[in-house]
Amino acid sequence: MPPAGTPPDWTAVDIAVPAPSVRLPGVAMAGFRQRLPAPMDIAMVAHPSVTLLIDLSDGEGIVYGTPGLRRRGSFVAGLLPGDLRAGGQVGECLQIRLGPVAAAAVLGPSAELTGTVASLEDVWGRDAARVEDRLRAAASWDERFTIAADVLGRRPGGRTPVDPEVARTWLRTLAGRGRVRVDGLAGEVGWSRKRLWSRFRAQLGITPKRAARLVRFDRAAYLLAAGHAAAGVAAECGYADQSHLHREIRTFSGLTPAGVAAAPWLAIDDVAWPASWPTRIPARNGERLLR
Repeated sequence: MPPAGTPPDWTAVDIAVPAPSVRLPGVAMAGFRQRLPAPMDIAMVAHPSVTLLIDLSDGEGIVYGTPGLRRRGSFVAGLLPGDLRAGGQVGECLQIRLGPVAAAAVLGPSAELTGTVASLEDVWGRDAARVEDRLRAAASWDERFTIAADVLGRRPGGRTPVDPEVARTWLRTLAGRGRVRVDGLAGEVGWSRKRLWSRFRAQLGITPKRAARLVRFDRAAYLLAAGHAAAGVAAECGYADQSHLHREIRTFSGLTPAGVAAAPWLAIDDVAWPASWPTRIPARNGERLLR
């Protein structure tokens, strides 16, 4: 892996997003094609989703790692994967973000993935290689997105669906940008706080309070990357003060607010994930949005 801190040259990366007709609930996808053979090394900032990074490169491809782990190829990063870096000699890759409810349906018990990083083969078995082969053989990104949507839509998670009450609580947490009270959410779905806490943790792999903190952090990270001052972000996102924001950012990313603002992975989120970007910003010079 290249030395830590070597950022990608995003002007040499083409970004593709799927048409609305192939989008699935709780699923976001983006395709990346690096036009120059320069190795990349980027920190993956925590996000309220389970991430699949599917390596479609020829040659060495993706290298990923956490302290004590270094592997090659496609991988799955669960919620709160820790100090995760990804890079290598990446030609093309498909990134899929699965909300926890969608991840439970597609991947099975998401509690097994929270706080972990695993190879796609470890999660999907022999299906992983077949999916990679189909995606590599596709003639366009549109075809790749269609294939991926079909695979995700058909894949059984090996478990019963998430309780409607749990799914509703997650959606309310997103809608409230993490500024929600667990007691209030339990009352909304007609459950006790204890039952909501237990079922939510068992089915999504994270407690409701931790989920709210992660969603709130995600909102703060986007605003910092969009150029907002830390003091204003703290107030906007409901933190007690700037020190509180600093502590939460350190907890979820290991970075300072300034470090999150400059994180290479967030630098293209307004292009790759426009539906989730909270502050509209024009695409940067040199970036091309593909269809």
